[in-house]
Amino acid sequence: MCSLEEMTLLRLEEAFLAMLAHVGSSILQPLLLAGPEHSEPWARECLCLLQQLHRSSEQLQEVTEQSLQSLQKRLHQPCTAGLESLLMLGSADRILQVYMEYIESYTSCMVVQVFQQVAKRKSRYWRVQFGLLQKHLPGMSFEGPVDAVLAQALRQPLVQHLQQCVLLLLQLRDGLGKSHPAQELVTQAITLYGNLQSFLQQALDQATATQALWHSLSSRLKDALCTPTRRLLQDSQDVPMTATPLRAERVLLFDDALVLLQGPAVHTFDLRLLWVRPRRHECTFCVLTPEEEFSLSARDPLGRAVWQWKVSRAVSQALRGKKDFPVLGAGPAPSEPPACRSVAYTFSAEGRLCQATYEGEWCLARPHGKGTLKWPDGRHHVGNFRWGLEHGFGIYLVPKATEDQFDCYKCHWQEGSMCGYGICEYGSEEVYKGYFRAGLRHGFGVLDSAPQAPQPFRYTGHWEQDQRSGYGVQEDSSRGERYIGEWQANQRHGLGVVVTQAGVCYQGTFQADKMVGPGILLSEDDSMYEGTFTRDLTFEGKGKITFPNGFTLEGSFSSGAGRGLYTQSVLDTAALPPDPSSTHKRQLGVGALPVESRWRGVYTPFWDFAHAGCPGELQEALLGFQVQSSRELRRSQERGSPEDAAGGTEAFLEDLLRPRQPAALRRHLGEALSAAWHPLGKLLRTLMLTFQATYAGIGANKHLQGLAQEEVKQHARELWAAYRDQRVHGLMLPLVLPSFYSELFTLYLLLHEREDGLYSQGISSLSVFPDTKLLELLDVHKHLWPLKDLRLTSNQRSSLVRDKCFLSATECLQKIITTVDPREKLEVLEKTYLEIEATVSRVLGREHKLPMDDLLPLLVYVVSRARIQHLGAEIHLIRDMMDPVHTGGRYDFLLTALESCYQHIQKEDVRLHRLPGHWDLRDLR
Repeated sequence: MCSLEEMTLLRLEEAFLAMLAHVGSSILQPLLLAGPEHSEPWARECLCLLQQLHRSSEQLQEVTEQSLQSLQKRLHQPCTAGLESLLMLGSADRILQVYMEYIESYTSCMVVQVFQQVAKRKSRYWRVQFGLLQKHLPGMSFEGPVDAVLAQALRQPLVQHLQQCVLLLLQLRDGLGKSHPAQELVTQAITLYGNLQSFLQQALDQATATQALWHSLSSRLKDALCTPTRRLLQDSQDVPMTATPLRAERVLLFDDALVLLQGPAVHTFDLRLLWVRPRRHECTFCVLTPEEEFSLSARDPLGRAVWQWKVSRAVSQALRGKKDFPVLGAGPAPSEPPACRSVAYTFSAEGRLCQATYEGEWCLARPHGKGTLKWPDGRHHVGNFRWGLEHGFGIYLVPKATEDQFDCYKCHWQEGSMCGYGICEYGSEEVYKGYFRAGLRHGFGVLDSAPQAPQPFRYTGHWEQDQRSGYGVQEDSSRGERYIGEWQANQRHGLGVVVTQAGVCYQGTFQADKMVGPGILLSEDDSMYEGTFTRDLTFEGKGKITFPNGFTLEGSFSSGAGRGLYTQSVLDTAALPPDPSSTHKRQLGVGALPVESRWRGVYTPFWDFAHAGCPGELQEALLGFQVQSSRELRRSQERGSPEDAAGGTEAFLEDLLRPRQPAALRRHLGEALSAAWHPLGKLLRTLMLTFQATYAGIGANKHLQGLAQEEVKQHARELWAAYRDQRVHGLMLPLVLPSFYSELFTLYLLLHEREDGLYSQGISSLSVFPDTKLLELLDVHKHLWPLKDLRLTSNQRSSLVRDKCFLSATECLQKIITTVDPREKLEVLEKTYLEIEATVSRVLGREHKLPMDDLLPLLVYVVSRARIQHLGAEIHLIRDMMDPVHTGGRYDFLLTALESCYQHIQKEDVRLHRLPGHWDLRDLR
């Protein structure tokens, strides 16, 4: 059964709905029709505000009608419709929102004096309308100015309705028992409607104060500051406040801005970009903005507290985008405005950010976090910021004079300038991948020319102050040559080596990109020229040619168009043929280009990272050159380092210092070097890139083998230096060698191509002999042959020997090409020796240690049957990369024995050359 209060609420809603209808038809609709002319800007603004007020009134009528319907339903069906079905109780928040929108629309019309503008026209008409409204708006006075009566008629019904609603809801709650299920719901509605009353009164007070402010200001200031939605919250004329160092005459706090009036100047600060910080002085607090920092000082601590509280609360309100409810200052104490925010702002002060617009995250009045910075000239930066400066990964676009062309920098920034690793895609289609410092290319980097450039090139090396300087490698595809050496100010300068596609190698001195002084040139047929050259490596001036057969040609040389090479020189044919090691195996660059200083720019970021304690932000500078594109670079920054990686990069420094047993250390190093995310793994991949840029393709020249070999050893020393140990060959070199093996072994193949060719011929000659005949030819004592009965026929004996004769040793030796680790190759050689000895022991029926005179013929037999390709290259690579601790030991003797076998097989007419009866070697210990 419905209570008396509910029935009273029903009649109240009916009366309110009727008043809204009469106000709408008698005032709002005529206001729209009587509005100012549309041609004037202020008139258009007034019309828009009236239209908004009319829409808000219609929404208010609609929600009131729905509330009335819920009351009527409750009246006719009290058993099925409980109190929660009443709209003003069950959907109080919805009603609240409609009321607030109407209040906002109404006060906006008040602030810009819309009613005064409209009342100037048809005042007689309005007097007539007021007479008609008197019976529908009882208790309201229609005396006074027309604009005041209009404002009161649009406000009074709402004020009275809220007052009566609160009273009736209080009576309804008192009539319900404390245990009634709707008790809490009614109490919440009373609180909301009470708050709405307070909000309405505060909104009216703020609108009145704002309207009075616009009256007090000059037309120029009013035009600069007045907007319909802006409300005055505090005026320094009410609570005195001064600003320093700006010396403002008046301080105004609005709900969206803090304004300082200083003579004709107006300083406006967006509250969303305003931070309040206390000062030690009890009457002063500090205000931070993107371009200004100033202090506000009151006469006493109370004035400072009022202003600081209101400013902080207004900032919080502006950041939320809506006004405080119930009222400014009501309810629990608010939290401080957040130090970090996301807002857009356009800088106006002179400087690098002048007219630039920043949109993103802020902290304490500085861009801080992720954001976007745009300049009017088209420059564009997207990335991370720290305390107002670009810091971290960012993408920076710089427009070129040519339409639709940009230089695009995708790199790391530090305190406002590019610093660390990055990728730059220039408008010219050149691409740079490398390190920057202070906004310039500096350190190690790779520069590729445009794909369709008339003279395509790739430079891999060091940079200083945006110029190629230091050690670097440049490939000139149009000329078919590669320069390896020193640079200065974008020019070849210092000692360098030039390798051509035709196989010609040159070593000499460059100055300002020109060859100066004498140099050495090695041709593909091993002819050597010592003298001076032109840029095209043409002989020019005094020089000497040494031919492979030992002949020399010494004198002066020149060349001209169409006449080839011209010389005035002396030909000497009496000289003895030179030692092949002095011509065929001559190495360029070794000693002239110190290996310790070649790739310092690659190691510098790594050591900076380690010495700084491995901080996360420096890890970005280590982003390896394994990243193939700027898109992968961007993705890698979004992903970050793998959280689940063993140990994580945070534990890198700890890993460096942790003592381990050799086996555990070898396993740990292997995992680190193979992991792309690990600093050691990233460093190794960058070194692989430099090695390929130098020695692959055109650089695959036999005269660079020594240069490459010492480079690999140096890389192992540098990587191992982190562990402060000297066992480079034993642990680190076998782990890094596979990364360089392909290019390095190719150089060994080229360097020993001639010997391996003779070796292959010798293998072919020996392969025609049956096993027994070859054993006999090699002077292998017959009691060592794996035969039990020498009375077998020749065919039987041949078949037996083919199946059983040192087969296990032969198969074991063939495994020497299945690994790249020099130590493992030596272990294979040792196992081969043990297999030979074990076979002999089985033949003799007792354990037998082979003397060297017996071992070497058997080893020649096994090598000839193993048919290992490029054995010379394998032997020399093992010798060069072998751990020095094995020098003079068992492995050294076995390698020397294998080398002797290799040299013997190279001999021509093997069938006519019998091995000597005694070998001039020490017994194997």
